Amino acid sequence: MTAPTAAANSTSLERDARLVTAREHKVAPGEIAIGVIIGRTSEFFDFFVYALASVLVFPSRVFPYVDAVTGTLYSFAVFALAFVARPFGTMLFYWIDKNHGRGVKLTVAIFLLGGSTMAIALLPSYAQIGGYSALLLSIFRFGQGMALGGTWDGLPSLLSLNAPKDRRGWYAMIPQLGAPLGLLLAVGLFAYFQFLLVPQDFLDWGWRYPFFVVLAINVVALFARLRLVATPEFERLFESRELQPSSPFPTLFHEWRTILLGALAPLASFALFHLVTVFPLSYVTLYNNEPPVRFLAIEAAGAAVGVLSMLASGLIADRVGRRAVLGVSAVLIGAYSGFAPQLLGAGGIGETIYMLAGFVLLGLAFGQSSGVMNDSFPSHYRYTGAAIVANSAWLVGAGFAPLVALFLASRFGLWSVGAYLLSGAACTLGALWFNQEWARRGN
Repeated sequence: MTAPTAAANSTSLERDARLVTAREHKVAPGEIAIGVIIGRTSEFFDFFVYALASVLVFPSRVFPYVDAVTGTLYSFAVFALAFVARPFGTMLFYWIDKNHGRGVKLTVAIFLLGGSTMAIALLPSYAQIGGYSALLLSIFRFGQGMALGGTWDGLPSLLSLNAPKDRRGWYAMIPQLGAPLGLLLAVGLFAYFQFLLVPQDFLDWGWRYPFFVVLAINVVALFARLRLVATPEFERLFESRELQPSSPFPTLFHEWRTILLGALAPLASFALFHLVTVFPLSYVTLYNNEPPVRFLAIEAAGAAVGVLSMLASGLIADRVGRRAVLGVSAVLIGAYSGFAPQLLGAGGIGETIYMLAGFVLLGLAFGQSSGVMNDSFPSHYRYTGAAIVANSAWLVGAGFAPLVALFLASRFGLWSVGAYLLSGAACTLGALWFNQEWARRGN
């Protein structure tokens, strides 16, 4: 396959997108950044809408035949299916990209993501169709994961390649802003309906509305991303093999070491990601008997703090280096793991300290966790290698985190959640050390 051939297969779609590109057919890094933020925010919004429903809705509506803790564990197991599906999505959409072009691939992926999420909004409960409710939920969740495997468009790499050399840390941080922004949108919608409706109405129909919002957001995100992947600048990078997809299996076999280190390097931030977004809501709902809307407000405040912390991570990384920020933040996360989880059982003040401190650390670490090893890939493997690294890191470090954390907390207490988080920090430090050693030896 050649790049021009792939491009030609989606000519009409990409020609339409070119008509609305920047003046003089150039796209500045700032415009790329906006497209990346919009795209990532839409993905994380989908992600968090499901995550919040997996705590607030599905245990009682899909798994009512077990106790609340077990129902939430089942819900988190279904939650993890999306991360299992992502590698399969990468392979499927590689074929679509190869045969029909990036524009077609991205369009199909975005609409599969939005369609799967909207299908969840129409999900019948266990009371209506019995165990088929869980089966349908699992299928729709798997569809979300397949779509996420195809939404990789190379825009973060394009942003990095177009960033000024002295601003790489700042531009590496920009795609990560989608996480707290998507969380703010999802939390805001769920908090609104929780506050507005009585519990029974919320569980009957109110929870479905945030899922319907997804379609509108995904359409905006699709347009923003298509206008960039169809630009001559993207095409030039694609044709020069800087952003050309390579076959997944040869990439995996040839670049396994970089992929392994790239997947392990962000584990501290990825583990913390779910331990301050999804797990604490489940714990306080199950064990502290608190109204969810109160904790959702704390979570929204934490997300806002996370945005500010991410912005700070970009500024700091441009001064001391991205790997230094990632390493120091891993040490701080390790220290945090020694005492912070126990704060969830210490009442409202303890919960607030846990959340705000956690989001500060998450912003610093997660802000620089994306693609920290990607510059180690040869240009031919960078596009696909970066996608494999992202899928692997999310699967290993985040996909099962809520399930593991709640299981550990329910069986052994909150201290075990700290031990789990500490293991992620150790993986990050180990990956950074091995990468430095191998680079020093010239291997």
